[in-house]
Amino acid sequence: MPVFAYKGRSARGGELVQGTLEGVDSGAIADQLLNTGITPTEIKISRDTRSKDESPSLWQRLTQKQTIDPLELMLFSRQMYTLLKSGVPIMRALAGLQESSQNPAFVAMLQDLRESLDSGRELSTAMRRHPKIFSPFYLSMVQVGEMTGMLDQTFMRLYEHLEFEKDMRERIKSALRYPMFVVIAMAIAIVIVNIFVIPSFAKVFAGFHAELPFMTKLLMGFSNFMVNSWPLLLAGLIGAVAAFRAWINTVDGRYKWDRYKFKLPIAGKIILKGTLARFARSLALSFKSGIPIVQGLNTVGMVVDNEYMRSKIEQMRDGVERGESILRTAHATGVFNPTVLQMIAVGEETGDLDGLMFEVAGMYERDVEYEVKTLSAQIEPIMIVALGILVLILALGIFLPMWDLGKAALHK
Repeated sequence: MPVFAYKGRSARGGELVQGTLEGVDSGAIADQLLNTGITPTEIKISRDTRSKDESPSLWQRLTQKQTIDPLELMLFSRQMYTLLKSGVPIMRALAGLQESSQNPAFVAMLQDLRESLDSGRELSTAMRRHPKIFSPFYLSMVQVGEMTGMLDQTFMRLYEHLEFEKDMRERIKSALRYPMFVVIAMAIAIVIVNIFVIPSFAKVFAGFHAELPFMTKLLMGFSNFMVNSWPLLLAGLIGAVAAFRAWINTVDGRYKWDRYKFKLPIAGKIILKGTLARFARSLALSFKSGIPIVQGLNTVGMVVDNEYMRSKIEQMRDGVERGESILRTAHATGVFNPTVLQMIAVGEETGDLDGLMFEVAGMYERDVEYEVKTLSAQIEPIMIVALGILVLILALGIFLPMWDLGKAALHK
């Protein structure tokens, strides 16, 4: 438990009393002091709560977790909903979570939240001190929950939103894992063949002193280039990767790359549908929580991890600010299909836009799930053709000269 430094006046004579006490929060310390006849005038957490003997060793500092995973934030949201729903005061809820957490970074964050709340700040204001943990969408939802008095329900909606985000990330990663593995395996095979296999055959062909076919010369030339210039190739590969990373870190580069990702063969439509599902669910949650449309589009634009899609959402926001309908602004973006646009139109007419956006999110989620399940069937023909071409090139380059030499020997 944390240690609090206090100052107060005794019941007898009003003398100044000060000291330290260990407790869950400042409210518990105040109760202890009042029970002993001391009226507290100041209670603050002691900065020296850890003795020198308890200071972590160098190995502990190196191995301690310094980041907070999305899973921990998701569990935090669920636990906050449960505790607040049960009537536990927010300070005691945070204190309980702090005691049960095993992550030092998470404990430090909870401690800072408690100190901020103890000094009179609101929870959303305290969370803004940790922008790497709480996204703008998360902060906006908490702020609306505080204003409406439905903070417990807000944490439940945030838990569902974070669970959906986690599920979508895992699905997209699993969708891209197989093609990436096949491409890497083919690249490794090409390197091994050119560095070890073809040079062995080149020594055999050199002893024949015969004219070699064009395909064999091409393979041997490429193999010699890889063997003799591999440092240059490696430096070029590293330089290309570094240049690409530097390019996508620029505003223009990130925008163009995020736009191109939607056009990638097979994987592009999965990424697009996953991004649209994230957008629809985030917007539905903001509408359901009472966030104004313009503010909701602004916060959702910050949540979507794609600069191209963010520009489209900002385009929708600007159109709504000018007085246009959501349907018209969504149609102008050019990223929604007619079915989705029709559902948005019905939502605006019936006043149930949040419910219809949840339907849109569910539709895109089902599409992503179907695309992921059929991904292997879509990729296998492409991989088979690519492997067939690679084997054909190697066969023609290696076995044609052996076939020609065999025929020549038979005619002698």
